[in-house]
Amino acid sequence: MTMTTADEATPPKREVFGHPRGLVVLAGTELWDRISFHGMQALLTLYMVGQLFTPGHMEKIVGFAGFRAFIEHITGPLSTQALATQIFGVYVGLVYFTPSFGGALGDRVLGRRRTVALGAILMTAGHFCMAFDQSFLLAMLFLILGAGCLRGNLQPQVGELYAPDDRRRVVAFQLYASMINLGAFIAPILTGALGQAFGWHAAFAFAGVGMLVGLIVYLTGQRDLPQTVRRAAAAPRARLTPPERRRVLLLLGLVPVAACFWVAQSQVWNTYNLWVRDHIELQVGGFAVPIPWLQALDGLAPFVCLPPMLLFWRWQAARGQEPGEFTKAAIGCFIFAASTLWLSGAPLLTDAHGRTPILWAVAFHFASNLGWLYFTPTMVALFSRAAPASVNATMIGVYSLSVFLGSTISGRMGALYEILSASQFWALHAAVVALGGVILLTIGARFSGAFVTAGPRDVATATV
Repeated sequence: MTMTTADEATPPKREVFGHPRGLVVLAGTELWDRISFHGMQALLTLYMVGQLFTPGHMEKIVGFAGFRAFIEHITGPLSTQALATQIFGVYVGLVYFTPSFGGALGDRVLGRRRTVALGAILMTAGHFCMAFDQSFLLAMLFLILGAGCLRGNLQPQVGELYAPDDRRRVVAFQLYASMINLGAFIAPILTGALGQAFGWHAAFAFAGVGMLVGLIVYLTGQRDLPQTVRRAAAAPRARLTPPERRRVLLLLGLVPVAACFWVAQSQVWNTYNLWVRDHIELQVGGFAVPIPWLQALDGLAPFVCLPPMLLFWRWQAARGQEPGEFTKAAIGCFIFAASTLWLSGAPLLTDAHGRTPILWAVAFHFASNLGWLYFTPTMVALFSRAAPASVNATMIGVYSLSVFLGSTISGRMGALYEILSASQFWALHAAVVALGGVILLTIGARFSGAFVTAGPRDVATATV
């Protein structure tokens, strides 16, 4: 006898604007999760370099001497700034990696609702722990584990609101993903302003309040979420055919290639803030623009760039000229590489103080996000389409390894910011992501036929 699975759960009936009310609950929870996460992310490197790792503060962090010794055993001796960028890279990488384990915890042990609630509680505690020097490492642990529990179980519930053949599913995921971008836009503005006016800890406290609001939204909307039960026993997994095994191996080979993109993208969340601090003219009139405000453009740019891009792809498709998946992903790498190279050219336009106008950075954010839109949804869709059905969810989780790998490498490369000139630093990152594009074109030309599947597969929505 087989118990009901998450995919077989009966969706709730109450609706708002033609969609289940549960979508509002889940999207609202995700919004506040992203407000807390991106608010924290926009400040973290600046905070570590500007205060936490300075004399009188670093000594207070419980367990930090042993933690630093462990990191430097792997990397070699690191300066304070290099240590900060490395810790940031590992933190962000793990935040994107742990949802694979959080999903398994929700599927097989606690259930999705309990695991989401646990994740929100852990993340709230983590943000509030950031208010004290002593609990910094504990805060990192809570935030990483909390993100794994929450994100590994929140997004799957969106699909469970709809029957498998419900055409509203695609729109639902688009609306859900828009909350991610909206949170990424709002958070750096609020935390940047709070940090500049009241100090780091006030901004981190706001991130904690944001996650607490998300937990309240989720708990008060329980009646509108899908009722699911855990699988009593795993069904026997069908053995992979030889073509399926080959596709799995090829997808695994794409992970380090995709990591080339995430090396550069992750650096925009990390050392880029230090570069802005050192090289961009942030004084506009009589107002000093908070550094995290530029991060907010990464939430705004997709809204601006996506509609004309979709129209352009539709125009290409109507003429039979729309590029394939590998070409699209490669184009994304090349656009991102060109955008990163644009940063290396900032010294070409400097004022008397050696600083570049802020519009140079603004142009970078909009151009780089055009590359992000070409690359990220395409790669997620490729893994979703090409992975065999019996390991589909697993392989989509495997793709997150590219984010983990790229973020960790970018953290290590952050140490080069103190060794190379700023132009050389960004040119190196441009070369890495461009290399990823070249390899993708090569793989597409050589192996694209191996990724052809027997039937259609739902296209995943990128929510990185």
